[in-house]
Amino acid sequence: MSDQERRTGTVSRGIRCPIIREGDDLATIVTDSVLGAAKAEGFALRDRDVISVTESIVARSQGNYATIDNIAEDVRNKLGGETIGVIFPILSRNRFAICLKGIAKGAKKIVLMLSYPSDEVGNELVSLDQIDEAGVNPYSDVLTLEKYRSLFGVNKHPFTGVDYVEYYGDLIRECGAEAEIIFANQPKTILSYTDSVLTCDIHTRARTKRILKEAGAKRVCGLDDILNAPVHGSGCNEKYGLLGSNKSTEDKIKLFPRDCKDLVLSIQDRILKETGKHVEVMVYGDGAFKDPQGKIWELADPVVSPAFTDGLIGTPNELKLKYLADNDFKDLSGEALKEAISESIRKKNGSLVGNMASQGTTPRQLTDLIGSLCDLTSGSGDKGTPVVLVQGYFDNYTS
Repeated sequence: MSDQERRTGTVSRGIRCPIIREGDDLATIVTDSVLGAAKAEGFALRDRDVISVTESIVARSQGNYATIDNIAEDVRNKLGGETIGVIFPILSRNRFAICLKGIAKGAKKIVLMLSYPSDEVGNELVSLDQIDEAGVNPYSDVLTLEKYRSLFGVNKHPFTGVDYVEYYGDLIRECGAEAEIIFANQPKTILSYTDSVLTCDIHTRARTKRILKEAGAKRVCGLDDILNAPVHGSGCNEKYGLLGSNKSTEDKIKLFPRDCKDLVLSIQDRILKETGKHVEVMVYGDGAFKDPQGKIWELADPVVSPAFTDGLIGTPNELKLKYLADNDFKDLSGEALKEAISESIRKKNGSLVGNMASQGTTPRQLTDLIGSLCDLTSGSGDKGTPVVLVQGYFDNYTS
């Protein structure tokens, strides 16, 4: 290895920023924070570095908030305000409970239909072993609350200690609505109780809406249809509605950010003018990965990245070094092996789909991969680094 070669590959750095408030000039703050960190820590920006900004500070700077009363009015207007079926919500105090307050205030009765044994993102109500022991078929069996309790008793979430069945039921009643809770996995089941349905699943919502409409539901909305326009001057999200929102205060939510494309282009342009380097920029929320211990899939947002510059479109196009070393060049070693692999990388072009030397590489969207890296880097608590600089992501062995 020559002295001119870089000795590191991808580096992910959390960048500390001031606390962001509504109305702040986020493009300037992010640019200044990244350049300030580079100067203080002694590193330089390079072409194709990626500056990633967490969605929460984007929404905060936009002032994209709404109250539970705004939610209630929109639900009432769109679903009639009588008996509403609320189906397939995730089990989350931060993500859904605050929305449920508004939904309950917009109805006289809520029939809450929970999927089991777990919600869409893997939060368990009961374990598969409990299901097996009880002889229940979750694909076809519908359980009343009484049947659920007799079979499974009280099941508290292993991380939060919350019995979400009791918690959601109490919350609905506290907001002035009657509550009935059932457990089922077929969307059509809810139509035995009401023909006005709010489906709260995230990634399967289009299919669920289609099934309900084909089965004769009178009114069908998803969370993406609630607050997709302002209510009395509230925030909104035209594309995702309540999806991607989370709790701000006891009666207010922060929505997923709106119209972020101008922000990422502005940051890209400012960095180019300041440094002469062409960086990529993205806004990111939840990462797309699954926790092996809790079985929870992290992605409660509708997408990992709601906005990104054009250089982040697509998927990786990589060769597997260990495959080349063990197969194509198994008789080489040392400098000869290095040069042979380097030449293979330099010659790669077009799609590598079907090429055995690319097997085992990850055919995921670049924004999903980089966003997941950034989510892990920034954390979800008190690190104070809502901006992440990723360097060397597009390097390979020849760089």
